[in-house]
Amino acid sequence: MSDDQKDDDLFLQEMGDVKPIKVEKKVSLKRSGDSELAKEARRKAATQESGKDENHLASDFVDLLDPYYPLEFKRPGVQNGVFKKLKQGKYPQEGRLDLHRMTVEKARTEVYNFIKEGAAYDLRSLIIVHGKGSHSKKDEALLKSYVNKWLPDMDEVQAFCSARPQHGGLGAAYVLLGKSERKKQENRDRLSRGRTIAG
Repeated sequence: MSDDQKDDDLFLQEMGDVKPIKVEKKVSLKRSGDSELAKEARRKAATQESGKDENHLASDFVDLLDPYYPLEFKRPGVQNGVFKKLKQGKYPQEGRLDLHRMTVEKARTEVYNFIKEGAAYDLRSLIIVHGKGSHSKKDEALLKSYVNKWLPDMDEVQAFCSARPQHGGLGAAYVLLGKSERKKQENRDRLSRGRTIAG
């Protein structure tokens, strides 16, 4: 038996009752690029955990509107033709929120989240069904009054007005959101294609 073989046998004898160390299987987690919505959801969850409410819409006092009062609001800079088209119900409704049977506090949360999410998804035209309040004992349009108060307080909202009869009439409002920077850039890019500036 050669010296090498003796060394191998001796090694195997010494190592005979040694067991290999168990290694936990590790899974490598790859974080994909976070979308704006995912970031917004995490921010929202973080503020809820800390007890801080990002929603700045006030639910304390409101001037109560008559159920048949038509809503109408337009920020400076919104073209008259755009507003006219909104009033005629000619923009496709890309999102819908129904506030029927909600408390003022619940409606405040829903309206805030609806507008923020609509803007995050680059939606332009939404509809909020608030009801006329004509079935209330006091004949006052409570939720409609708050919607009229809240929407101008949100920078994302460029204009809103009462809907056409086929979409809820005075019990609903069309809402026009501003274009995101991404959409504005897309429009600029589309317009500049094929154009040259004469030197």
